[in-house]
Amino acid sequence: MIHRRRQRRFVRRAVVRTTVVCLSLLATSLLATAPLRDGGRSGAAVSGRLRIATWNLCGVEQWGCRNTGTRQEKIAVLEHLSAADGVTAFMLQEVCTTDLDDATAALGKGWHSAFRAYAYRDDRGRLTPVRCTGGARGRAGFALLSSSPLSKVARVPSRQPAVGLQRGILCATLAARDIRICNAHLSVVGADHAHPSWEYRDDQLKTLFAAADPRTVIGGDFNSSPPSASNRTYRWIWPHAAYGRYRECDQGRSGSRTGRATHRSGVKLDYLFTQLDGLGCSVRRTRTSDHSALVMTVDTR
Repeated sequence: MIHRRRQRRFVRRAVVRTTVVCLSLLATSLLATAPLRDGGRSGAAVSGRLRIATWNLCGVEQWGCRNTGTRQEKIAVLEHLSAADGVTAFMLQEVCTTDLDDATAALGKGWHSAFRAYAYRDDRGRLTPVRCTGGARGRAGFALLSSSPLSKVARVPSRQPAVGLQRGILCATLAARDIRICNAHLSVVGADHAHPSWEYRDDQLKTLFAAADPRTVIGGDFNSSPPSASNRTYRWIWPHAAYGRYRECDQGRSGSRTGRATHRSGVKLDYLFTQLDGLGCSVRRTRTSDHSALVMTVDTR
């Protein structure tokens, strides 16, 4: 039985690799590129540089994602971001466990992942993990994906809706670089079915930035517009540390509170913050999600 299981795993990985290689050319057409702002060659291996991306895959079909590309196409985009852009660490949202496992295998030996599931909390306090539809794709959740081992993996406790979808914050250390990365997927407005008027993002953002230090990259899908002058309604949810102590990937100057759109609706919802020296920022617009991938290059020395 053990030998047969190993054979099945080997065959499955071989099929995944073959499929993704065949889709690699397709991925280029699925991924429209915005200019990279670091002046360097995309994918160039430079000592001390880390290229990290956050991307909401829109992989949970029942959440309005049925027409955003196949699971194989989404995996091919991840491989393209790794091969062409040189991304070695991903923060992923709305990903299914089976898709994450297949993406990890497709990216090759040495890639590692960490996953936490979304759960729905009912009015009796019972938590039920969210399952992905569209075949045996496992649970839905958010994840970290890295070309080097992840250590000190931990879910950071944050305030969540009393009744409704529980998202969260997941952190881990890239031991090879002594860098902490934290992936956050924040609640949406009205997420608490028992208290629709309650706001959670302010507490979640405060928790997220409190969990960081000078060698941390924090980001994810914040389900929030930047605290710009035009965002009068929800500008208050942002802690001062977000743009005061840290710098966002697409922050043009120190006083800026804007950034290019990362969502199909034309607003910015995805972020990458750090105190490390930023060397570049790009928005990779995909045809396989309602979100663009946000890619940042930092100097880790």
